[in-house]
Amino acid sequence: MAKVAFIGLGVMGFPMAGHLKVKGGHEVKVYNRTTAKAEDWVAKFGGSHGLTPAEAAEGADFVFTCVGNDDDLRSVTLGENGVIAAMKPGAILIDNTTASAEVARELAEATAAKGCGFIDAPVSGGQAGAENGVLTVMCGGEPDTFETAKPIIDSFARMVGLMGPAGAGQLTKMVNQICIAGLVQGLAEGVHFGKKAGLDIEKVIEVISKGAAGSWQMENRHKTMNQGKYEFGFAVDWMRKDLDIVLSEARRNGANLPVTALVDQFYGEVQKLGGNRWDTSSLLARLETK
Repeated sequence: MAKVAFIGLGVMGFPMAGHLKVKGGHEVKVYNRTTAKAEDWVAKFGGSHGLTPAEAAEGADFVFTCVGNDDDLRSVTLGENGVIAAMKPGAILIDNTTASAEVARELAEATAAKGCGFIDAPVSGGQAGAENGVLTVMCGGEPDTFETAKPIIDSFARMVGLMGPAGAGQLTKMVNQICIAGLVQGLAEGVHFGKKAGLDIEKVIEVISKGAAGSWQMENRHKTMNQGKYEFGFAVDWMRKDLDIVLSEARRNGANLPVTALVDQFYGEVQKLGGNRWDTSSLLARLETK
C-alpha cells in the first residue's frame, strides 16, 4: 500500500481517485478547488482531504494531478501551495491532465530539482472509462520512474505505456485527439448521408461496423447520434481545448494537419449552436442544420 495524493476531482479525477483507494488499496488524500467535492469524495470512498494542494501532497509517495489546462496545472503544482513544494525526495508526480508537452517538460525539471520523479500521463477512455477503471494511459518520463509508477496507475487503467521522455505522453495524446477528430467527422458525414439517402442507419451500421469502417466511435456513438442526443461523452469545449494544444504543437513542429484544423472549426460552429457541453459526436448536429 502506498501513500497517494490526488489533486482534481472532476468527472475523470473523482472516479480515478476512487479506484486508487478501493481497487488499489492505497491511502489516498485528495484536494479539489471546491472543498465540497473533496468532502463528497471522502464520504463515498474514505481517505481524507487537504485544504491546499501542498497539504494533500505532504508525505505522499505518489501525487496525481488531473485538472483543466496548463494554467490550472501550474497553479496546483508550482508555488508555495503547489504540490512540488511539499513533495518528499523520491516521490513521483503523475499528471493525468491533457496539457501541452511544454508544461510537462517544465514540471519534469521542477520535480527533478526537488529530487522527485515525474510522469506526464494523459488518459483516453472518457468518463465511462474512468468510472470503470479501464482508461488508456500514455506516459512520458524516465523508464525507472515509469516502472515504479505503473503498478499504481494500473488501479484505473487497462493499458499503460511509456512513449518516451517527458512530454511524450502529451504528444501521444495529441495523436489520439487528431485521430478521433477525423473519425467522428467521418462518422457524422456517413450517418448524415445515410439518412438523406433514406437508409435504415441501424442496419447500415450493423453491417459496416464489422468491416474496415468499424471503430470505437461507430460502435459507441452511432445510436445516440442517430437519435440526436449528445450527452454521452467528452464535451465540445474540452475537445476544442485539446485541438488548440494539437494545432499549437503542429505550428512548432511543422506538422500539416488540414483535417484537424477543419474539424476544429466545425466544433466552433457547434459551440455557436449552443453545444459547448454536447459530446464530440455532435458534429452531426452541425450538418443537420445546414
